[in-house]
Amino acid sequence: MKKKTRRSQVDSIKEECCALCRFSDDDPALFGEKVTLKEHKLSVHYFCLLTSCGVYQRGEENEGVFGFLVDDIKQEIRRSARLMCFVCKKKGACVGCNVRSCRKMFHFPCGRKRMSVSQFTGLFPSYCRDHSPVQTLCGGLDLSLPQSCSICLDSMDPVLSFSILKCPSCHASWFHRDCVQHQAHSAGLFFFRCTLCNNKENFQEEMLRMGIYIPERDASWELEANAFSELLEVYNRCDALSCLCEKGRAHSAKSGWFEVIRCRLCGSTGTHRRCSELQVDTRDWACSECTQATDGRASLVASPQGVQRRNLLSKRHLSPIHSPISRKRCNNVTHPSSISTKRPSSPVQAGSPEKLLQVLLPQLRPLSVQVEVRGEEVLSAGLELVRRTDFDPSLVLSVRFTDEITFPSSPRGGDLARQNFLKLLVQQIQNCVVFEGPDGAKTLALNSQAVREDLYFDVGCLLALSLVHGGPPVGFFSPALYQCLFNHPAHQPVTVGHMTPDTPLSRRVVQIAEAESLEELREVMAASCDFLEVAGCNRPISSLEERDALVEDLVNFTVITRMQLPLQRFREGLQTLGVFDQVQLFPAVFFEVFCEASDHLTAQTFGRLFTIAFSEQEEKLNRETAVVAFWRHFLLECEVGRSSVSLQDLLRFSTGVQEVPAVGLRPAPSISFLHSPGLQEEDRMDEGLFPQSHLESRRLLLPVSSSYQNFKSSVEQAVSHQVHLLLPSES
Repeated sequence: MKKKTRRSQVDSIKEECCALCRFSDDDPALFGEKVTLKEHKLSVHYFCLLTSCGVYQRGEENEGVFGFLVDDIKQEIRRSARLMCFVCKKKGACVGCNVRSCRKMFHFPCGRKRMSVSQFTGLFPSYCRDHSPVQTLCGGLDLSLPQSCSICLDSMDPVLSFSILKCPSCHASWFHRDCVQHQAHSAGLFFFRCTLCNNKENFQEEMLRMGIYIPERDASWELEANAFSELLEVYNRCDALSCLCEKGRAHSAKSGWFEVIRCRLCGSTGTHRRCSELQVDTRDWACSECTQATDGRASLVASPQGVQRRNLLSKRHLSPIHSPISRKRCNNVTHPSSISTKRPSSPVQAGSPEKLLQVLLPQLRPLSVQVEVRGEEVLSAGLELVRRTDFDPSLVLSVRFTDEITFPSSPRGGDLARQNFLKLLVQQIQNCVVFEGPDGAKTLALNSQAVREDLYFDVGCLLALSLVHGGPPVGFFSPALYQCLFNHPAHQPVTVGHMTPDTPLSRRVVQIAEAESLEELREVMAASCDFLEVAGCNRPISSLEERDALVEDLVNFTVITRMQLPLQRFREGLQTLGVFDQVQLFPAVFFEVFCEASDHLTAQTFGRLFTIAFSEQEEKLNRETAVVAFWRHFLLECEVGRSSVSLQDLLRFSTGVQEVPAVGLRPAPSISFLHSPGLQEEDRMDEGLFPQSHLESRRLLLPVSSSYQNFKSSVEQAVSHQVHLLLPSES
């Protein structure tokens, strides 16, 4: 009786062990799923089947063990029973090295202990330690080697080996083999990627080469029962500072004052209407955190409830395109330096447009791209630039004017040439065919040839390029165009005043809007029946009260509906270098950049450009304080014309630019002082001192003079000599 019991225990142990490797381990990540066929008294690991040399999947997925027929498995067991494992010296070795000259055979678990690699792709080849694939360091990369696994974060020696692998893309993510195998088993084919650089394609290819098994299924967390049941739960709690509901914060009536309404931006904050002093029929509400995060523009997101006639301006389709590299002209071009659609960006507080644009400057690279301008063809040179298949907006523009007759007073190269190019570019863009309307208040024009040539995208790209690369403010957008692009002010309906004046369409809409009787309205509509038919507004009018709705529909069609494609492509062009996203975050701040012509340079704005660096010695500090007073008075005289030089001349002398760019001056201009060495007497301290400018650092050195007249004379002589004498000869 005891012998029979002992024998049954031995049989049960044999059934639990894999028939191929003789191991009873049940770790799906390391050995694959362990399948037991009780009717055949057979257990096998999935990886043992995949890597065995003499068995193949000849059945369907639901036959045998994942397509491996039972008879084939038993035949493989009989075949391998005669082969000895070179690791454990026991028979049953079913895995062999794929190199023909190598005769080593081993069990799958034994091979792992001896650093053999089995590739779970193609014909599922296996390699012994001597012939297994290895990874190598990239000698050209100057990277500090990590000291911990990027998956488990435990310490590790940064030495590539069988147990230590690295990402082939970023070269900064290193991990234990067991860690990455467990990650692959959990994430599955669709979610398995590098934990640092998020690369998927190259990472999976390299991990398969190094023997990592990637299951072709969804992630394990998506296969759990009711895995996303919490998404069906609705937040139902009042989070107001003072809850006025007698039944508590968790109470929510079906309607009325004490119904909990949720923030329509985050959905994770709620309030009773009475507790937040809302109207009894209020459906749209945003919490304070979301309102602050959207710069007070929480109404940008339209609520699907309670709005019968939605403003068409809120239906903007935001494209994910962030760089013109991804445009249709070069869909098949892979650019090595394309910018990324996630412009890493740190949280930015609302401030001046210069500071907000300066956040985009880190994208620019020290490399340059050559732009040659022939004659007055500045816009043509810009279009030729952005239409190149290798166009990279992050490269610095190196501009050269080839026709010195057309621009006799402009520099042919250098920073001034680039600034002159961008200034002329903005001027010519304002007068091109994609815009219409009066100067300084342009709107987009519908031009079929411009649509066919994708000119709206190109112009938007050039304007964004100009703003980041040091060009002047745009300044010529009409408020209507700015509202169509950036929804500022939010949810303001378009009116007849938003239409471009003195165009055939605007005149027809004005005639309909100014009709004083029903008969006159019908006559005007009859004369414009073709326009009404195209706009979808050719409907019978029974009373004069229906005129306003008709006019609103016609204005929406003229300004927005028929302009959808030009507006969309123009927005996508403005996405270059992240300009559109930055403006959309702070539309109120950028309004002056796009819609207000640059103010005339004044003494006050000029003085704000410079920071003053005083000396630490008290004697010098007293003299420098007096010079600062001279400087400010001199700026006022330049502004009103009481000096032989203008503020523009002074700007060019001190900073090297003709106009302050929208992105501001970088580096920021500063003022230091020139003291006469060894001269203490008042009557000799002005000898030989003239202002100096270091254009590369934008540092202006002002002479320490004893009187205002001496200061003014020295500054005027220096500025006149450089600006009015040297500059023409340079060209």
